[in-house]
Amino acid sequence: MFPQLQIAHMKPKLPILQGGMAVRVSTAKLASAVANAGGIGIIAGTGLTVKELVDEIKKARDLTAGYIGVNVLFAVEQFAKLMLAAMKEKVDFVISGAGFSRDMFAWGKDHGVPVLSIVSSARLAKVAEKLGAAAVVVEGKEAGGHLGTDRSVHEVLPEVLSVVEKIPVIAAGGIVDGFDIARTLGEGAQGVQMATRFVASTECEAHPNFKEKYLAAEEDDVILIDSPVGLPGRALRNNFTDSISGEGRKPIAHCERCLKQCSTKFCILDALRRAVNGDVENGLVFSGEFVHRIKEILSVQEIMDRLSAQFEQAQALACQAPA
Repeated sequence: MFPQLQIAHMKPKLPILQGGMAVRVSTAKLASAVANAGGIGIIAGTGLTVKELVDEIKKARDLTAGYIGVNVLFAVEQFAKLMLAAMKEKVDFVISGAGFSRDMFAWGKDHGVPVLSIVSSARLAKVAEKLGAAAVVVEGKEAGGHLGTDRSVHEVLPEVLSVVEKIPVIAAGGIVDGFDIARTLGEGAQGVQMATRFVASTECEAHPNFKEKYLAAEEDDVILIDSPVGLPGRALRNNFTDSISGEGRKPIAHCERCLKQCSTKFCILDALRRAVNGDVENGLVFSGEFVHRIKEILSVQEIMDRLSAQFEQAQALACQAPA
């Protein structure tokens, strides 16, 4: 049986957070399905307008009485507006990564909304706790999307646990099945955050081509790209990633100014939209390092049931192991 996780007022049946994946990968439908299955759901606000985000929050509330949070990338221009809109809607929590915001802790206190911080070092975890974080999510290099470290979560996790004193520590990156969860909780994490596995679910609203790209992925298809956000990003190799890896790239034809600072190497918002809408060869398909281990699309409930069964198997095997 899973140990009980508590973050602020939240006591989910399962210690599993679903990662916030932009753009329009983690929507109300996916987040509410995770919440209904006993986990904690997250809507990705990055790439949405304020109205679109509020609509997603309301839709999620119509679909579940479970715990729903909102993730917004710190690097986006609309970070403050999106975060404040989520807080005014009284989501269960907000969370952010790919940079570090001190302001969001003050906003959370003002609105009575717990704030979680995604960190990749013990130093930032300690700062987050001091500023009032309800929990920290420790993300390692195995994660999909933007990365704050080139070190494994299993290296960073014990360092964070050694400095965080009073709040839960959630581990993220490379967690695909219940055996991974058992290993990570055994290392001291109080919960896990999983993103990539939930893309290959029936409730995820990404285009079927996007999901099939995951299922067809081989281990060497997963690469790092240089994101205009200013951080490396983990994605699946395709025509698009090949086109941005060489010299002589064409300048961006149109810029929506979605980022506070942008290298203009390519338009990340446009690239993510193309992929989630089905053009997985000419768009950007973020994924975790171990996507090749995912071989079927299941409902969220089936995924959660399988994670639970695998966790119990891992626990049984641990009990049988010689001392």
